[in-house]
Amino acid sequence: MSTWSEPQSDSRFVVVDDLRIHYKRAGHGPALVLLHGSASSLQHFDDVAALLSERFEVIRPDLPGAGLTGPRADRDYRIPTYATAVATFLQTLGVSRYAVAGNSLGGNIAWNLALDHPKRLSGLVLVNATGYPEKEMPAGMRLTRNPLLRPLLRRVMPRAAIARSLRSSVGPRSTIVDDAMVERAHQLMSRQGNRTAFIDFCNTEQPDRSAQIGRVAVPTLVLRSAGIGGQHFARDIPGAQEHVHPHGGHLLPEEEPQWVADAIAKFLGSSPDTPTN
Repeated sequence: MSTWSEPQSDSRFVVVDDLRIHYKRAGHGPALVLLHGSASSLQHFDDVAALLSERFEVIRPDLPGAGLTGPRADRDYRIPTYATAVATFLQTLGVSRYAVAGNSLGGNIAWNLALDHPKRLSGLVLVNATGYPEKEMPAGMRLTRNPLLRPLLRRVMPRAAIARSLRSSVGPRSTIVDDAMVERAHQLMSRQGNRTAFIDFCNTEQPDRSAQIGRVAVPTLVLRSAGIGGQHFARDIPGAQEHVHPHGGHLLPEEEPQWVADAIAKFLGSSPDTPTN
């Protein structure tokens, strides 16, 4: 069984503002940054990255508080702080121009990047992104706001609870939540500091920037599952394109990697199957 809580052969690390960020970088071509969601890790995009790395230089960080990057010392998990951390991370790598695709929290960070650093982004892909205040918080995240449960959850996050959360996050036809996926999530959540970081994130009062979404001026693709509401990016971002998956769940990059990769490649002017000169 894989040990997900330790670096893999293609793991890389870079120190950004005193935080040692874990990331993977592969492929050739225009830079494409993939940002995972909360309680997740860069492995969320494994299959999508493999499909796209022949045409793009794919960069995937473990976001602060997750994966092998681990918690922030200042416990600041506001979305604009995440966006600044990602921008500084890419600047440290010497990547000055890039497209960004993000799922869930990663999508929220991505559109905040588009607002704060529009000249750096060549494209924006929002995959079941968050950021509107009316979007309902998942049940597992709501539990972390219970003051009686919080101290317990900081000490242990039951494997069964993680399994339930993953199963509730995928579409009704999906079979991707297996023992390996649950084990990966449990190992990484159990890594020192990650449980507390997740709880801190869930209890952080986020600034509401949704009124500024209409100011996003970066070419935007919205990938959305039909059963997921609370998203109005295609309505609010001028010129945004939208593709809707009929039966996918919240974790589209793992549920339907070919669909996601094809949509991203076409939108960014390339294709996993067609060489570019």
